[in-house]
Amino acid sequence: MPRSHSFSDRLVAHLDNALKTLTPGAVQARQPLPVEDQDIPALDTAQTHHIAGLMRINHTGEVCAQGLYQGQALTAKLAQVREDMNQAAEEELDHLAWCEQRLNELNSRTSFLNPIFYGLSYAMGAAAGMAGDRWSLGFVAATEDQVSAHLRDHLNQIGRQDPRSTAILKRMLSDEERHAEHALAAGGRTFPTPVKQLMTEISKVMTKTVYRI
Repeated sequence: MPRSHSFSDRLVAHLDNALKTLTPGAVQARQPLPVEDQDIPALDTAQTHHIAGLMRINHTGEVCAQGLYQGQALTAKLAQVREDMNQAAEEELDHLAWCEQRLNELNSRTSFLNPIFYGLSYAMGAAAGMAGDRWSLGFVAATEDQVSAHLRDHLNQIGRQDPRSTAILKRMLSDEERHAEHALAAGGRTFPTPVKQLMTEISKVMTKTVYRI
């Protein structure tokens, strides 16, 4: 049975999530880094720079996911949907921590734009929740499809250069696909193709920016 919390309680919890998500080192993964070989691969300068850019994109994607899930949980009509959103956000904190750890290993950093993207994502999530639970769940599925496409592209780009980053991205991809399937199975609407195409174009702009900043 989903737990019942007041609106103000949820706001306080969401503020805590925002601070934790946006503070470097604040999120600790519940599960260890999904790698068998603990050796950090030797990469040249160009490889390091490129892979760090890709991992920065993925980290920001997880920041956005936290904002979306929290915003949707705030305005969800059904308590079970709200609980599912909170559970998904909790699971994806591991992704956030893994990406940040890999960025640290690459002597790189997270994006300076993360607070902006978190705020925008939270607002979008809240709007999706107000549109109704079926649309909100459909938005989860469509967003996870976008994330999965990015992860597959990054896996192709990295190839065998960096098995450590590859292991992280493969595990993330498996979780994202599962969340998308769960959202549709829970009654989420399938978004029309033009909407998905618009989401793709917006995502392209975001990733190009985050790669550098």
